[in-house]
Amino acid sequence: MIETALQTGIQGIEWGGDIHVPPGNWDNAEKVAQLTRNAGIEVISYGSYYRLGVEEQDVSFEGVLQTAVKLTVPAIRVWAGNIGSAKAIDSHWDKVVDDARRIADLAATHGIHINLEYHNRTLTDTPDSAVQLMKAIDHANVSLYWQPSLYETVAEKVDSINKIRKWLSHVHVFHWEFNKDKVIVHPFSEGISDWKQYLKQLEDKYGIRYLMMEFVKGDSISQLQEDVQALRALNGS
Repeated sequence: MIETALQTGIQGIEWGGDIHVPPGNWDNAEKVAQLTRNAGIEVISYGSYYRLGVEEQDVSFEGVLQTAVKLTVPAIRVWAGNIGSAKAIDSHWDKVVDDARRIADLAATHGIHINLEYHNRTLTDTPDSAVQLMKAIDHANVSLYWQPSLYETVAEKVDSINKIRKWLSHVHVFHWEFNKDKVIVHPFSEGISDWKQYLKQLEDKYGIRYLMMEFVKGDSISQLQEDVQALRALNGS
């Protein structure tokens, strides 16, 4: 991964807790942190799979946090529960909000920020529900990612950026579509016209630091290199 990042000219990596840096393996986290720094690449965030307000899950936030400390990250990504906003009852909202405040306080003691994934089947699955959640959490140590939704038009996606920009941190970058009940990932270059509009809306970045390439067609290294080059050309970097 680090060698690929160097070849591609990537400036930072959000290390995931699913494969490369599993929570609880502190020696591995320290090793990954050192290798990343030695390569001159920034560790952007720890991409955890901790879900706010969910009592039964495979990982505790305390385990995630200690791994993040060993990884020397400035931020941890978490998920806003495990139920879509349209189906979530008030008690689930309350649990997610309370847990977000709890972990934000815990992370702050280590100088680590909390970022919520902007994703379907969570309480951030629409711009309006994301705004509602962020207002309810109302914590200076909690921010929000953005990524293009599968279920919105380009105009709606542009509008969603404006709605949540107050809380925006990083952006997940990819080009995909939902076709006949399947998610199809395309080369990023095919989404240039869409992303021109997103990036224009993101020009006033309010502290946004990274555009993070996430999904790549075929999980191909050569496709990743092409996608990053296309993003660089589009973003003028």
